[in-house]
Amino acid sequence: MKLIQLAQSNGKRIVGLLTGDKILNLSSGENQYGSTYELISASLNNGNDLNNFINDLSEKSKLLDFSYQDILNDKDDKRVPRLLMPIDHPDPYRTFISGTGLTHTGSVKSRDMMHNEDDKNKNQTDSAKMFQMGLKGGKPPQGKIGVAPEWFYKGNGHNLKGPNEVIELPNFSLDGGEEPEVVGCYFISKDKNPIRVGFTLGNEFSDHETEKINYLYLAHSKLRNCSIGPELDTELNFDDITLQCNVKRQGSIIYDSGNLKSGEEFMSHSLSNMEYHHFKYDIHRIPGDIHLHFFGTSQLSFSTRKWKYDSDDLITISSDQFSGFLSNKVIKTGNIKFSILKA
Repeated sequence: MKLIQLAQSNGKRIVGLLTGDKILNLSSGENQYGSTYELISASLNNGNDLNNFINDLSEKSKLLDFSYQDILNDKDDKRVPRLLMPIDHPDPYRTFISGTGLTHTGSVKSRDMMHNEDDKNKNQTDSAKMFQMGLKGGKPPQGKIGVAPEWFYKGNGHNLKGPNEVIELPNFSLDGGEEPEVVGCYFISKDKNPIRVGFTLGNEFSDHETEKINYLYLAHSKLRNCSIGPELDTELNFDDITLQCNVKRQGSIIYDSGNLKSGEEFMSHSLSNMEYHHFKYDIHRIPGDIHLHFFGTSQLSFSTRKWKYDSDDLITISSDQFSGFLSNKVIKTGNIKFSILKA
């Protein structure tokens, strides 16, 4: 089942369920769920199966007057509801964004090109060593714990953008870099259990030029805006997923990724192993929190391109397994002004 969130011109939210190109309004009539978070909380905290709960709601929901294509292709028509990120928390500080890198075959090639290009002896980098650890122990037998993957913190809900929103490139950034990925979406139940509610498309935008200086700058390079959307798929099979990404400048394509393969078949870690090593920490199992976890990509434009991101560059990520596409424009910000005061 594919859920979307929409905002009407009056600011009121709609939770929609896609049925082909049509949209059922799960917020209509007696349903009264104004967000996917409210719907998920009501279902899971009462012990209901999420998909059965959604199906029951759909039987008493009305169709919207607009199709999904109408909304995806909206050109500032105020009558058409606006797409929002498919899942968020009413308190943005309680949306926890993280990711796992070096999970795909191509990812270690890109990382080595950043960190090893001046190494004439071709010594194995820490990135390559970490990747080999994943190949050997990232997919343990059922019931066993495998080797921990690389992990990074991406910020909270204040760092998150939805479809068609602007991704900011801070003035202190050396560059920006798209990362087309699949994102796992999780709700922490009242008994502290992480519940995977589905997957969405994501752009884990980072500053690879900063990371290239020294891999210990990875944490700094990750604290940038990221985006998710447009839909939350509660039944997606994570085995084999094909992604595409392109970047347009002044209407012309300056980067086309071609087909990018993701999912467990093309990864060095199993889904369950990545999830275990994220949620093993108590602080990641606070009831009511939302977790968005990026699972990595096999290819970046940064490894081969000669250009840097500039204002108005448009990044679009799509997949055959998702009905909609995720587009975000990049905008450079001005000087950051703040004061550190003595208490």
